[in-house]
Amino acid sequence: MVEESPTPQQVLVVTGMSGAGRSTAANVLEDLDWYVVDNLPPQMLRPLTDLAERAEGAIPKIAAVVDVRGRDFFAALQDIVQSMREGTHVRVLFLDASDAALVRRFEAVRRPHPLQGSGTIVDGIRIERGRLAAIRESSDTVVDTSDFNIHQLATKIRTLFSDDSAPSLHLTVMSFGFKYGLPADADMVADARFLPNPFWVPELKPLTGLDEAVSEYVLSREGATEFLDHYFEALIPVLDGYQRENKRHAVVALGCTGGKHRSVAMTEYLAARLGDLEGVAVTLTHRDLGRE
Repeated sequence: MVEESPTPQQVLVVTGMSGAGRSTAANVLEDLDWYVVDNLPPQMLRPLTDLAERAEGAIPKIAAVVDVRGRDFFAALQDIVQSMREGTHVRVLFLDASDAALVRRFEAVRRPHPLQGSGTIVDGIRIERGRLAAIRESSDTVVDTSDFNIHQLATKIRTLFSDDSAPSLHLTVMSFGFKYGLPADADMVADARFLPNPFWVPELKPLTGLDEAVSEYVLSREGATEFLDHYFEALIPVLDGYQRENKRHAVVALGCTGGKHRSVAMTEYLAARLGDLEGVAVTLTHRDLGRE
């Protein structure tokens, strides 16, 4: 028996100009299952990777946001990264933007540049560029975000660092009962109450939509599969749009009166079809099943 090689530890250092999008990049990386640590002193990079390695693969991807907020600690970043490149898969992502773009962003949020002191935003940007010149020069990837909005930057980060095998959208397909209220987190809601209710069929009343007899009854009613097939087709451009806009999680809810028969059978059918879509991971849940 051949033992599989352990997944090599990946370390990504996220740095760059203040206001260039480090927080957005960190959020996207976290969604991509990187273990993200914000405002990490460079001296903690080696202990962090050592700790992750002792976790035996539990934390295979670490993204550390390191920037001038680390004050005097930041000066050691270049040397520390160079020393870690031997034996560890370390990459440096540098986020940059034009002075004009950075000034606009700081003015929009009405916050001072971390290095401007008693000077202006432009003064702070100039000082920061000087301190970051060496690490920018040696970075593996430099992304200029001057013309990016948040969604465009998120798309860029996902393109650079996502695992091709990982789904880009996690979709929850949920059944529920209207009498218990609408799901607060639903992005889209459909209504199955246009179909006859198995509740009024004596032999079906004690069963649920998970039982074959109820499922066959519901799906054989006039309009049931037609609705589900058309709804599936209508969802495809929506889910594609969610992925383009970097919406990573969505909830599609389908309800009936009590969330026991019709909605359960129909979400089972719908979830099976949605599960075949590329890039979509489907989780099926029946919120109100068992409440009656």
